[in-house]
Order: sequence, then C-alpha cells, then structure tokens
Amino acid sequence: MSGTLLRLACTAAMAAQAALAPLPAAAAPEPQRPVTQLLTDLQRLYRQTEQATETYNATAEKLTAQRAEVRRLDGELARARLALHDSRGDAGRLARAQYQNSSGGFSPYVRLLLARDPQQALDEGHVIGRVATERAATLDRLTGAEKRADTLAGAARKALDTQLTLADRHKKQRDDVTKRLSEVERLLASLTPEQQGEVSRLEQDGVAQAQRRLTDSGTLGDDRPASAEGGRAVGYALDQIGKPYRWGAVGPASFDCSGLTSRAWARAGTPIPRTSQEQWARLPHVPLNSLRPGDLVIYFPEATHVALYLGDGKVVQAPRTGENVRISPLASNPVLGAVRPDAAPRRL
Repeated sequence: MSGTLLRLACTAAMAAQAALAPLPAAAAPEPQRPVTQLLTDLQRLYRQTEQATETYNATAEKLTAQRAEVRRLDGELARARLALHDSRGDAGRLARAQYQNSSGGFSPYVRLLLARDPQQALDEGHVIGRVATERAATLDRLTGAEKRADTLAGAARKALDTQLTLADRHKKQRDDVTKRLSEVERLLASLTPEQQGEVSRLEQDGVAQAQRRLTDSGTLGDDRPASAEGGRAVGYALDQIGKPYRWGAVGPASFDCSGLTSRAWARAGTPIPRTSQEQWARLPHVPLNSLRPGDLVIYFPEATHVALYLGDGKVVQAPRTGENVRISPLASNPVLGAVRPDAAPRRL
C-alpha cells in the first residue's frame, strides 16, 4: 500500500472511531442554593459594604480636617518667614550701626567718660542703655523668629505627610467599597425574578418577627415627647424620604445612613459626629425603653448602621445601596443600642 493510501486509511479509521465513540455526558446543572442561604449571603455583603463605607467616611473626615490643618500651618509659616525677614533686616541695620560706631574713633562709652558736662554724661548713658536694650531685643526677635520658622516648617512637613497618608488610605478604602458593591451587584444579577421575590419576602418576614419580639418583650416602653431639637431633626429626615441611598453622601440629593442622621441633627442646630461608629462612641447612650423621637438607633456589633427614631417603634433611615430613604420598623436590623445627641455630654 502506498504512503498516500495508508494515510487515507488511517484517517478514515480514526473518523469511524470518533463517530462510534460515546458522547460525553452533559455537565450537571449547578444546584440552586436555598433562598435562606441567598438572603444570608446578601445580608452579609450589604453589611460588609456598609462597614467599609463607614470606615471610608471616617477617613474622609480626618482627611478634611488634616487639609485644614495643613492650610493653617502653611499660613502661619508664611507669616513666620515674613517676621524672620523683618528681624534679619533689623539685625542688618544693627550690624551696620555697630560697624560705623567702631570705625569712628572713640566708642560711646569712652566719649561718655571724657564728657565735661555731667548732665550730658547722664543723658548719653541713658541713650546708650536704651540702645543696648534695643539691640538685645532685636537679637532676641531674630533668634525667636528663626526657631518659630524652623518649628512651623517641621510641623507643616509632618502635616503634609499625614495628609498624603490619609489620601492614600482614603483611595484604598474607596476601592474596597466599590469592590464590595460589585459583589452585591453580581449576586443580585445571578438571581431570577422569582428568587428575588422570595428573598424579599423572607427578609420582610424576618423583620416582622424581630419587631414582634421586641414589642412583646416590653423593651421599647412608652414613647416620650421629642425635644425641640429632636423634633427639627425628625422633620428634616422625613422630608428626605424617597431620596436615594449613596455611599459617602450627606445630602441634599442623596444620603448614606450616617449622612442622613448627621445632616438631620446639624440642621436641628446640634452638630454630631459624621459616622455611626463615632456617634455610638461619643454621644450619650440611652436605654431603648427611654427612647424619644430624634434619638439615634445604632445597629450591628460594630456600630456600622444608624437610623433616626420616629416613635411608635419606627425609624427613618437610608437603608442601603439600591434603596431610598424610608420609614422602617426599629428592628429592621440587629439593634446595638441608642444615643441621644442633645443630652448632656457623655464622659469618655
């Protein structure tokens, strides 16, 4: 058999074997996760995203304050350098005067000793003393100006280094929030409309059960009247209903959770910390059975979510990405505690 025929025969045999070979089994479809697991995953991602957002907000506050400190130090340094320039000018004039006096023959002290008029001697002595005092003051000003300029230059460099460090941290935290939001979006995109409906119903059922347990336990107690400031904070928050949640936002077009509460109390005339964690750490704590409208309800062990109490077991909140400012049951998330912005300052 020629080489050409041999190759054709081999090719035909291989084709026949391929045709007779059994087809590979189709890949088994990936089993669907239970709706309870989907809800758990979604809540975990939302919680991680909000925690990253509050961390980002805290760094943003520090960065804003640090930029103001850099501007302040730069201004002081500019004034100190101007004062140093003036002091050096005074010192130069003093040096020239000393040179002129030393090249003119007798020093002022010798001329004083040789004076014939005692009164004139006394007058010249007074002048000499005053000149010496002015010279000492000029040197003191020069030395002080140099030290202050050096100190401020060092502080300005350190402040700028801190600002650059915060700016780098701020960018990394922004990227972290963006990454976590992408994870939420991927999970939501993977759900069918039926699954989304089931997850939503399951979440609502869980909130309703938590609210019933909270109410039945008697933890909330009777509502107390709002203070004037609390009433204004509540009024502002209610006016924002329907506006979208956006991480890092403090209004007026959109809000994150602590952006809403901090803006509401600022408009009420009582500025409070920007983040939910700082609100929990620095504002006076109140028990849930003493709540009054305007108090802040803090959620999760890490204090990563906050809402504003309305009364009757309800809060107004900016819930999370993809949702709008709305009224919710107080137990819409695991409650950590509550704080009162217009109470007496808490000792830390």
